Amino acid sequence: MFGGKSKNVGVIGLGIIGSRVEENLRRANFHVFVWNRTARAVPGFLASPQEVAEVAEVIQIFVRDSEALLEVMQDMKPALTKHHVVCCHSTVSPLAVKQASAIAQDMGAGFLDAPFTGSKMAAEKGELVYYIGGSKRELDMATKVLEASSKKILHLGRVGDASILKIATNLVSGAIAGALSEALAITKAHGLEPSKLLEAFENNANCSPLISMKLPAMMAGIFEPHFSLKNMLKDAHYAQVLAKDASLSTPVLKASVEVMERGLDAGRGELDFSAVFENFTWIRAKKDSVQTTLKVSALEEDDDT
Repeated sequence: MFGGKSKNVGVIGLGIIGSRVEENLRRANFHVFVWNRTARAVPGFLASPQEVAEVAEVIQIFVRDSEALLEVMQDMKPALTKHHVVCCHSTVSPLAVKQASAIAQDMGAGFLDAPFTGSKMAAEKGELVYYIGGSKRELDMATKVLEASSKKILHLGRVGDASILKIATNLVSGAIAGALSEALAITKAHGLEPSKLLEAFENNANCSPLISMKLPAMMAGIFEPHFSLKNMLKDAHYAQVLAKDASLSTPVLKASVEVMERGLDAGRGELDFSAVFENFTWIRAKKDSVQTTLKVSALEEDDDT
């Protein structure tokens, strides 16, 4: 029934990404109905996920974790029909994605495993990239809706496959942020201007959009959340489960988790994941020589391990 004929779309979860996707849908002339755990004064706000499913046949979900996804699916279940396509954009465990898909299938509804890459600015500009796991038929039904907030849609396999790939890519992002914070800490500890590190990266094969975005923010001490530390840590924990299930040793992932947990324990969970650099706040306070600073750094690392 959807296939471009209905203009009603549901958005569940109005966080950093969901709220911007909702705005893009309205600009694309869709009629948008929304629900968020905390009530928001926005047009089309309804009392429950079920009410959203009663008026919209393509539903985009942007909730934080596996538990929240399954709660939403159970709430919507009585209203789901063969005309619905549910798009799960949350980064959650592949097992939870498959369980959510099973709930939709019980009611004859379609389901897409559809995590995305791109943070706040990409969502604002309608330039997310969606990773899709699911059938081509269901993707065709949802494509016009997905196009309102994306620059590319990649069909990568079955339900669950896209989530595995999203978790794998986030593993790399978390590791890069940790390594970048250490590179900046070493640079500052030896008395070099941080701008020199940025200049070096700009002419280095390692440079990437992530480094170009996160390094200046680290240098300026600005950690406004584009993707929060607590969410990156959540995804790293999902990656650890996937690695354990496959009997894989992942020492880089283990180190990244430890760095992020240190930041979370220090109360930085709501900040951007680049706030792992704040683990090195001792650099700013240290007044002694470089040699003493490096010695203190080594002792701190020993204590933490």
